[in-house]
Amino acid sequence: MPNLLDIVKRTNPPEPWAEGEKIPWNDPGFSERMLREHLTQDHDLASRRSALIDRHVEWLHTVILGENPSRILDLGCGPGLYSERLARLGHNCEGIDFSPASISYAKSRAADGALKASYRLDDIRRADYGSGFDLAMLIFGEFNVFTPEDAALILKKAHGALRDGGVLVLECHRIGTIRRFGRSRPGWSSAESGLFSPAPHILLEEYHWDGERRAAIGRYSVVDAATGAVARHSQTVQAYTVMEYRRMLGKAGFPAMRRYPSLTGMLDDDHKDFFVIAAQ
Repeated sequence: MPNLLDIVKRTNPPEPWAEGEKIPWNDPGFSERMLREHLTQDHDLASRRSALIDRHVEWLHTVILGENPSRILDLGCGPGLYSERLARLGHNCEGIDFSPASISYAKSRAADGALKASYRLDDIRRADYGSGFDLAMLIFGEFNVFTPEDAALILKKAHGALRDGGVLVLECHRIGTIRRFGRSRPGWSSAESGLFSPAPHILLEEYHWDGERRAAIGRYSVVDAATGAVARHSQTVQAYTVMEYRRMLGKAGFPAMRRYPSLTGMLDDDHKDFFVIAAQ
């Protein structure tokens, strides 16, 4: 088990993805605590608040889908906040996510509302997507947390899941947003309980920007206040230029893409960290 000495002897600067690919979304306890963050109306950090999601869904429904009943593949669906709303508008939705608590919540909501929405606990890098979808979407910058190799695989699988004329929608982090994340100041905090642990703990955070690879790395060391045991997590976020997105999409079978300022089609303070790609 890692200890404080492991923190002292950590590699500096860190290598992208070398110390873990993502924070522990699939851990049952972590996913339960994260679900509370998804559902809160106090911030937009884990999921957007309801009013903003409503605006996004309206744009997807009218602009991307032309208000036509459609089959939708929601990759990284979380607790189904988008799929549930799209299903209420007459669409048939299938969601895949890594978090057991989120998938359990989404299934419960679909059953209670008798919605045409189904959900599956799986890793979108390995899952079978199926085929015949009108829309596949991966939003809230999730595309950028995968290695370039896994990102290319996801694009190829999404292409195979879409019918002829189907659309892939990606909501991507802007390069400046990822750079700022990598240049965030290190810090520490203490809590009786929190996202990373239900027990009293100290959280140490540090960040690094790899300018050559255009990748930001966040490190999170969680020190149990009672035992001194350390749990370490790491997350890398990859930035791409517009030309790199075009190249990756082209290799996956999407010959052209269209850019939008946001999932509402407009740029405002709610969307300054992201932009949207639609590829047919």
